[in-house]
Amino acid sequence: MSDPAPSAQATRHNHASQPANEQGHGNQDHSGNGHHNHGAMIADFRRRFWVSLVLTVPILALSPMIQSFVGLEGMLAFPGDRYLLFALAAGVFFYGGWPFLSGLTAELRQGQPAMMTLIGLAITVAFVYSAAVVLGLEGEVFFWELATLVDVMLLGHWIEMRSIMGASGALEALVRLMPATALRIGPNGETEEVPVDQLAAGDRVLVRPGEKVPTDGVIQEGRSSLDESMLTGESKPVGKGPDDEVIGGAVNGEGALTLEIRKTGADTYLSQVIEMVRQAQESRSRTQNLADRTAAWLTYIALTVGAVTLAAWLTAGYAFDFSLERMVTVMVITCPHALGLAVPLVVAVSTTKAAASGLLIRDRAAFERARDLDAIVFDKTGTLTEGRFGVREVVPLGDLGADEVLALAAALEGQSEHPIARGVAEGARARGLDVPQPRDFRNLPGEGVEAQVDGATVRVVSPGHVERLGIEVADERPERLAAEGSTVVYVLRGEDLVGAIALADIVREESREAIDRLKAMGIQCMMLTGDSKEVARSVANELGLDDYFAQVLPDQKATRIRQVKERGLTVAMVGDGVNDAPALVEADLGIAIGAGTDVAVESADIVLVNSDPRDVAAVAELSAATYRKMLQNLWWAAGYNIAAIPLAAGALYWAGILLAPAVGAAVMSASTVIVAVNAKLLERFRPRGGDAAAA
Repeated sequence: MSDPAPSAQATRHNHASQPANEQGHGNQDHSGNGHHNHGAMIADFRRRFWVSLVLTVPILALSPMIQSFVGLEGMLAFPGDRYLLFALAAGVFFYGGWPFLSGLTAELRQGQPAMMTLIGLAITVAFVYSAAVVLGLEGEVFFWELATLVDVMLLGHWIEMRSIMGASGALEALVRLMPATALRIGPNGETEEVPVDQLAAGDRVLVRPGEKVPTDGVIQEGRSSLDESMLTGESKPVGKGPDDEVIGGAVNGEGALTLEIRKTGADTYLSQVIEMVRQAQESRSRTQNLADRTAAWLTYIALTVGAVTLAAWLTAGYAFDFSLERMVTVMVITCPHALGLAVPLVVAVSTTKAAASGLLIRDRAAFERARDLDAIVFDKTGTLTEGRFGVREVVPLGDLGADEVLALAAALEGQSEHPIARGVAEGARARGLDVPQPRDFRNLPGEGVEAQVDGATVRVVSPGHVERLGIEVADERPERLAAEGSTVVYVLRGEDLVGAIALADIVREESREAIDRLKAMGIQCMMLTGDSKEVARSVANELGLDDYFAQVLPDQKATRIRQVKERGLTVAMVGDGVNDAPALVEADLGIAIGAGTDVAVESADIVLVNSDPRDVAAVAELSAATYRKMLQNLWWAAGYNIAAIPLAAGALYWAGILLAPAVGAAVMSASTVIVAVNAKLLERFRPRGGDAAAA
């Protein structure tokens, strides 16, 4: 049987003093083993719980205290029953209790007693004392208390571990962006397909339209537009030609490219992003679990009050067995079942409630910090905006009207899959325009498109193409729109310039409501983007953001988040692309738009399944409600101890009041029920996210 000590440690989230290599969920394993280990730990707790539960049934039936409590005293007695009871309890103690015993050892070795210490101490005292009673010491056995305590604690840890996600797959998702093979060009111009890891600096490769660039390089031949949005955050495709650098993982557009490889392996841009994600995840701040802090205090109280109780009764002249029973009762009753369920039950209900609202919680400690957010930094493309181009304005420059210019452009762009082309075509459809049919359509690599429309040659081209043709644009509006962050294309009929079309990334309607709600909550709203300052300023002004950062590369995004945190603010980052991954992990809370890339989702603490920015506000609201329930449950559990420990110690023995173990069991059960019911009340909370807002 494998040693489950790591399982025990893995359930203790975010101990501030715990070494990084012993962290359970604080330091996530990105080697691929994290998810497997997490699943194995869940299975281990599940298996131990069911075995212990089966053994608990006869333990309860054979326990004299339980028999007396239910009115069956002596009815189930038989010769040797106490030895059978001892054997069954030993099975629960050593098998079911092993994660807590090994956890106790680990915590004491680190000098950081917490939940495992408290549970391990309670079951050890109960077992050793009860075993001594079986062997002849005067007193009552606590095997039933031991068994039920182990069952409840195993159940609590099982629930807790199932309620949070396992180790991140961020690095694997990043690696999957790279193609596995490349077309290497030989000395004689022949091509051969080779694994990417066999490429070396100086090799020449062919990248056909629609393929991914295999690794960082420089274009030698060809022109095309490359979609680098998954890597740099730049929303619009970038036109590139000879001597321009390209990034591995970028998607080639319409033209074939011949590249010379410049960087491979760890030197590539994407590999550096991977390394930043790994470092950021390892340096993530850790906060000690609230239940663990409560358990640590209860541990000190149990040891202190237990020792004082034994010494006080012996000093008062009472028999050793009576004094020892008082001490054991204190030690056992100090670890209430309610404490073991106080947080896990709330976590389970909160996680389920969040999932039903489209909020997938991957890191509970980070989710709990959402209640204290001071600032939220949004990625622009795909988060605040739709990540697709829409027609902002049509500028007639000849004898055609705005609708005629747009219809003429849409005739060509309807034949292309280019993002700008799709924006033009969608703009024409939205206006209900009658779009003519083109003939002889062809791409102008890196320049635009051309076709015959109604007997005339029509081109939709870039500003650079117009400039190279020597055509002067007299109207200042296209230049002004470009300065404001729009992408401008020109429409030519024959040799005549007939119009310009300005396109821009479309701001989500939901973003406006999300920003308004967050600012009403006192949370500053900021934006990070790889886009130009003009584009960023336009979006920031439209949404009323408090601040924005433009032309920011991945390493700079993580730095920007760090700088915002250095202002003394608790910061959340919301994004959906590879370029957001380091920043998502650097932030106090990383939130991924679910429709985004795998790496953003895997690097985040929370995933917004509905890709609705309004759900960011729902995260903060649910976090606050969850924390309130946790505090309430911990107060209920601690309140049980505040009342029970003095009575168990015999503080009111002079008045004829002595807490019997059976009464303690009843109070303990009531406390557990109260905690469970209070946790379930969280189901009534309704986050005001996208779905809720729509409802």
